[in-house]
Amino acid sequence: MALVDIKVPDIGDFDEVAVIELLVKPGDTVKAEQSLITVESDKASMEIPSSAAGVVKELKVKLGDKVKQGSVVLVLEAAGEGAAPALAPVAPAAAAPVAPAAAPAASVAAPVAQPAAAAPVAVAAPVASAAEPAVSAAVSVAAPAHAPGGTVVGLPHASPSVRKFARELGVPLDEVKGSGPKGRITQEDIQAFTKSVMAGSAQTKAQAAKAPAGGSGGADGAALGLLPWPKVDFAKFGPIERKDLSRIKKISGANLHRNWVMIPHVTNHDNADVTELEALRVSLNKEHEKAGVKFTMLAFVIKAVVSALKKFPEFNASLDGDQLVYKQYYNIGFAADTPNGLVVPVLKDADKKGLVQISQELAELSKKARDGKLGSGDMSGGCFSISSLGGIGGRYFSPIINAPEVAILGLSKGVMEPVWNGKEFVPRLMLPLSLSYDHRVIDGALAARFNAYLGQTLADFRRVML
Repeated sequence: MALVDIKVPDIGDFDEVAVIELLVKPGDTVKAEQSLITVESDKASMEIPSSAAGVVKELKVKLGDKVKQGSVVLVLEAAGEGAAPALAPVAPAAAAPVAPAAAPAASVAAPVAQPAAAAPVAVAAPVASAAEPAVSAAVSVAAPAHAPGGTVVGLPHASPSVRKFARELGVPLDEVKGSGPKGRITQEDIQAFTKSVMAGSAQTKAQAAKAPAGGSGGADGAALGLLPWPKVDFAKFGPIERKDLSRIKKISGANLHRNWVMIPHVTNHDNADVTELEALRVSLNKEHEKAGVKFTMLAFVIKAVVSALKKFPEFNASLDGDQLVYKQYYNIGFAADTPNGLVVPVLKDADKKGLVQISQELAELSKKARDGKLGSGDMSGGCFSISSLGGIGGRYFSPIINAPEVAILGLSKGVMEPVWNGKEFVPRLMLPLSLSYDHRVIDGALAARFNAYLGQTLADFRRVML
């Protein structure tokens, strides 16, 4: 038997992450690829697997510790040579950004760079937040602030996910009193502060500064006549059962709320005649059946979307302050249904790949999503997202934009309809398209042109070669 150091493998673009859960203890027997600890960044939670099988001799980390690539997690008594095995990539236990309701979540959130600015709370109602680490010692490290006169003031004591949640709701962290150990601010503190401001029983310093002399100033929510979130004893009306939200849904909740509140959504609905395209898809599936390649309508839509993005580059852009960032690459995110919720894998460089390769990668990414094996790189860098309900049903819907993207396409179930061809009604397979767009970047006419062009391309797939 040999002692082996099990180390943190490549965890993506994170310098340090907090340990929020210990999944094994000294004396436990573990298998190769068995999860040992859970770590959390401001973007996602990830389980660190064991690169070897054996018996845990000593844990080298504890709750709240910060670890990075190469940090020793534990010492394992394993059979074989004593050299530590090669590091394997990590599969996240939950993605960050998930998607719109019936649409993708934000796959990537911006890293925490500084405390939230002191801004008034401007939300319709408190909502479910990003997952809060069950660790009292997980503290975000940042440079200290300086008060007037040169006095160094410590930053509010809060984890990265709490800072992110506060920033999304516009809550000034330095005005929130923490109820956690050593005054640590929790997500419940953020929600309580938001409720008090909405109810008018408290106000931020920024609101107080804007209030007229001698007046109460009032809270934004109270000024708009909004009521506080109702508290109901549901058990009073009948039997109930409480279940915790999945980690993915907890993390996605704040992203969904931020995107819906901060982005002025408009949805353009249209239909695409995919009669010939569906016949081509069925024919290709028969030809490639022995090769194990399965063509889905999504693969064709991705190729058509890339063609539309090239013609209308505003849809392949992102807002950055007063500037638009036009991307010269075409990475397409797609909603993948998993037992724990929706995640958004990203198909990279879709413009450089043929239908066979796209179909194969879609199948591989979907399987990784269902198995919980998606890495941070699999869910980052998206330019445009697609949410498909085609296998379920429905006519149209309004997908929520996956920030920092500026548009998202929703696909519903194709329906055979009678269509007038100028002489008579003929049966045609019509695919409903629902294009949600950021009205700050895209106007209605441009969105209608994008959807019309997309429909024309799907109706005559030869257009993708133009």
